[in-house]
Amino acid sequence: MCGIAAPCRLALHRRDRPDRGALGSRQVGPRHFLVLGAGVVGVTTAYKLAANGHRVTVVDAEDRAAMVTSYANAGLLAPAQGYAWASPSAPGLMLRSLWRGDQAIRVRPRASWRQWRWMLRFLRECTAARHAANSAVTSALCQFSQLHMNRIVRETGVRYDAVQGGLMYIYRSSSGLESADSKAAMLRQRGIRLERMSGRDMLEVDPGLSRIAGDAAGGLYAPGDESGDAHLFTNALVERAEAMGVTFRFSTRVTRLVRRGSTIARVETDQGDMTADDYVLCLGVRSPDLVRHLGIDLPIWPVRGYSITVPVTDREAAPRIGGVDYENLMAYCPMGDRLRITATAEIAGHDRRFTQADFAPLLDKAQAMFGHCADFSNPEYWVGLRPMTPHGAPIVDRSPVGNLWLNVGHGHLGWTMSGGCAAIIADLVDGRVPNYDLEGLRYG
Repeated sequence: MCGIAAPCRLALHRRDRPDRGALGSRQVGPRHFLVLGAGVVGVTTAYKLAANGHRVTVVDAEDRAAMVTSYANAGLLAPAQGYAWASPSAPGLMLRSLWRGDQAIRVRPRASWRQWRWMLRFLRECTAARHAANSAVTSALCQFSQLHMNRIVRETGVRYDAVQGGLMYIYRSSSGLESADSKAAMLRQRGIRLERMSGRDMLEVDPGLSRIAGDAAGGLYAPGDESGDAHLFTNALVERAEAMGVTFRFSTRVTRLVRRGSTIARVETDQGDMTADDYVLCLGVRSPDLVRHLGIDLPIWPVRGYSITVPVTDREAAPRIGGVDYENLMAYCPMGDRLRITATAEIAGHDRRFTQADFAPLLDKAQAMFGHCADFSNPEYWVGLRPMTPHGAPIVDRSPVGNLWLNVGHGHLGWTMSGGCAAIIADLVDGRVPNYDLEGLRYG
C-alpha cells in the first residue's frame, strides 16, 4: 500500500485532445442502450445514460441487483486510499502465502495459463515506479468519482446506511505510520485531507476504537472519505432508474455477443435474444469470457475477497466510522445496526465456494478488535470476486467493436469508482470529451 508520485489527473476543464470514443460516436440523439450487468457499476451507468435521455435496458443473471461483487463488499468510499494493489511489497506476500494462510494477498495456483499470465503482468506492475504511476491513475479516478457519486445521492435521495464522518486508517507501528504520512503528502497536495493522529486523537474522533487505539502508533484520518452499503445503494438506485424508464431484466444470463460486420447485432441470453443500438459491458469477472471471441482481450482476473457481517450489540462501544487496520489489511465498516469486516486478496479462480475455516484468520482478528460490541456467534459469511486488472485501473472506453462500450475491471474499488466511470461512459457515448483525462483507462 504505497503512495503515489504524480500530479493530480483530475481535470476540471475539457481537454483539447479529442477522445477516441467521442470521435467514434455513430449517432446523435437518444438511443437504446443494453447494459450488461446490474452490479453497482452497471446500475450507475444505466442511471447516467437514462439521465441523458437515452432508453436503457439492464440485463443480469441474478434475481436482483448487486448480488455478486457488490453484495457484501467492504463498503468504503475511499479516495484517500485508492492505491493500486501491485506494489513492491506484494510479491513477498504472494510468495509467503504458498505456505502461510494468513497473508493479506494470497495465491492459490490453478492449472490455467490465463491465471499465470495475469500474475506475471501483475508482478511487472510491482516496481516502485509502476506502482506510483498506477496509483496516480486509481486515486485520481476515485477522487473524481466521489464528486459524481455525491451528485447521484443528491439527485435521487437514495438511502444506504451511509456514514459521512470520514474514515480512519490505523497503523500499529511507528515506521508504518511515518511511511504512510510521507506518502499522504502527495495526496494533500491534490486537495485530499489526511490528518495525522495519535492513538488518543483517534479515540476523540471515534471512541469505538478503544480496543486498538492504545496499541496503535497512530493513524491517518480522512474526513472526506465515506462509507455505506453498496448493495442497498444499488437496489435503491434501481428503483429510481425504473421511475426514469429504465427496464431491468433479471434472472436472464447473457451467453454470447453476436457480431455482424463491425458492430454487435444482438445479445443471446438463456431467455432469448436481445437487441439495442449500443451495448455497455459491466459484467465484472465474466467480461473477458464474453468478448474474447470478438478479439477483445481484457486483462482481468478474479481476486477473491472475504467478508463477515455481524449484528452490533453495543452501539456506544461500536465504531462510528469505517476504516482500515493496516497491520492486518482488514477493513471495517458500520452499517446501521450491522458491522462488516473484510480482508484478503486471494488470486485463485472463479470458484466462490468456501468453508468456515477459510474465514478463521479474519474472524480471529475481527473478534479481537470488535468482540466487545458485536455478536460473532453467527456471522454472515460472504466471498466475492473482484474483477482485477494487473495495474489496478479499470478499462473505461469504447471497444474495437463499434457499438460496444467497456466499463470493466474496477477491482476492489468498484464502489468508489462507479459514479465517475458511469459519467465518463455517458459522455463518450454522446460524443462529448469527458472532463477527465482518460490516460490509463483506455483499452489496448
